[in-house]
Amino acid sequence: MGLCYGKNIHVAEDDGGGNAAGRSQVAPPPATVNGTTPTRSSAASPWASPYPHGGASPLPAGVSPSPARSTPRKFFRRPFPPPSPAKHIKASLLKRLGPPKPVGSPIPEDGGGGEDRRPERPLDKSFGYGKNFAVKYELGKEVGRGHFGHTCSARAKKGDIKGQLVAVKTISKAKMTTPIAIEDVRREVKILRALSGHANMVKFYDACEDSLNVYIVMEMCEGGELLDRILSRGGRYTEEDAKAIVLQILSVVAFCHLQGVVHRDLKPENFLFSTREENAPMKMIDFGLSDFIRPDEKLNDIVGSAYYVAPEVLHRSYGTEADIWSIGVISYILLCGSRPFWARTESGIFRAVLRADPNFDDFPWPSVSVEAKDFVRRLLNKDYRKRMTAAQALTHPWLRDEERQIPLDILIFKLVKSYLRATPFKRAALKALSKVLTEDELIYVRSQYQLLQPGKDGRVSLENFRMALLQNATDAMKESKVPDILNALEPLSYKKMDFEEFCAAAISPYQLEAVERWEQIAATAFEHFEQEGNRVMSVEELARELNLTPANYSNVRDWIRPADGKLSLLGYTKFLHGVTIRGSHTRNR
Repeated sequence: MGLCYGKNIHVAEDDGGGNAAGRSQVAPPPATVNGTTPTRSSAASPWASPYPHGGASPLPAGVSPSPARSTPRKFFRRPFPPPSPAKHIKASLLKRLGPPKPVGSPIPEDGGGGEDRRPERPLDKSFGYGKNFAVKYELGKEVGRGHFGHTCSARAKKGDIKGQLVAVKTISKAKMTTPIAIEDVRREVKILRALSGHANMVKFYDACEDSLNVYIVMEMCEGGELLDRILSRGGRYTEEDAKAIVLQILSVVAFCHLQGVVHRDLKPENFLFSTREENAPMKMIDFGLSDFIRPDEKLNDIVGSAYYVAPEVLHRSYGTEADIWSIGVISYILLCGSRPFWARTESGIFRAVLRADPNFDDFPWPSVSVEAKDFVRRLLNKDYRKRMTAAQALTHPWLRDEERQIPLDILIFKLVKSYLRATPFKRAALKALSKVLTEDELIYVRSQYQLLQPGKDGRVSLENFRMALLQNATDAMKESKVPDILNALEPLSYKKMDFEEFCAAAISPYQLEAVERWEQIAATAFEHFEQEGNRVMSVEELARELNLTPANYSNVRDWIRPADGKLSLLGYTKFLHGVTIRGSHTRNR
């Protein structure tokens, strides 16, 4: 069968069983279960680690790989053992239990201490949800099962959806053995409740509990998984059909990211079709690994599924851009029917993600449009700063439609905040860069400016940013502290910004560097900068512009021309990016 297969990625493996040469032979897909809302919890998995004896994991010590329900198990005739739990809980356990026992004694993950530890209080497994599940819903047959629960169909007996068929995700309280597992369930319900309502988001109806289980009541999607439809088409979609799928994914992900929610497990299995109709809308499901992410923070727990995990997740410092990488992997599969990164073991997949480049040379890529290939490349950039956001991707030439409404992008708020905090010299450099962009490249910026609803004078103020957020606000936005970003825009309370200045503030040099004509853009922008912003500058002054200590002066010394003491073209481009010094703005969970 011409199903979804993996291409040869030349990456060193640790499996002791040879290399990953050739294409992987794929078994027919397992029996399709329609209308399921897959169950997942982040509590500990009973499965052993997939790494063979002597094999080295690419993950940091003490960190486990992705969840057991991952694509590899679904695709291979002889699947390797399901991976151990995805959540990185070592740090949380350390906080809760204190320093670990001597080497050789495992860290307890079930909430129980050793003989030398004081007994802990029983976990509070009361969620405050309704206790009348049996009165409101009549359970039907099981339609899906995970390691920590199962999903059943049900019929509503009361309320606004009386008589309607729904999906009920049942999560066993007995399996919630850590405070983290309990919090995961609380967060999943919060996210579902807050985001329900988007056309491509599974509808949330209710959450109930009893002494044994938590019940999450959702829309029943009877059309099956996107993965099954890919397989039924022989592994790939036409470009036009792929566009229809990708547009829906980007739309709902852009909405989530604006609210400060990162999904962290985007893959074809987590998109269901509402009905069996060919053009039925898709619904994003399974927020068991999702999280709220605050402005300027990074997450550091390694979660997701091996084939779709972003490089920065493996480096344990990431944000919403990790979802964009996963969309890139899905887009690659839709267009060619194979995975961009493949190996026989999970550790091998991770190495491919970190080191290998996607193959755009083999069939059918030569017949795929230039725009489609550029689109996928812009999502699968290993530097997360250079990837498009979901909102930006909707304006890419491959997907562009002048009639389509582009959603508000939280990136605009972050870029404007950085611009307002920048020095006059940095703002002059950005203004020079904005002057050389074509109208085609400004479509995204113009769409965002219009969403701010500029006044009659054509300018925007702090109030415009505030109103734009309020029009899109949900409870999730409050939870993720997204409105706090308005505090950083306070300078706009006594000044306004016209479109020209907004352009300078709303462009990202990192993203532009991923554009094919970047060198031309930079050279032309430097000509403007020479005339309007470049000036004599000492190494010490340049270092202060970049907040560098004297120890880092050598990093910027060659940015200044010896002839006249001004920035060179090299210095200008590097100054736009700044010197990256790794920080620790990560949130332990």
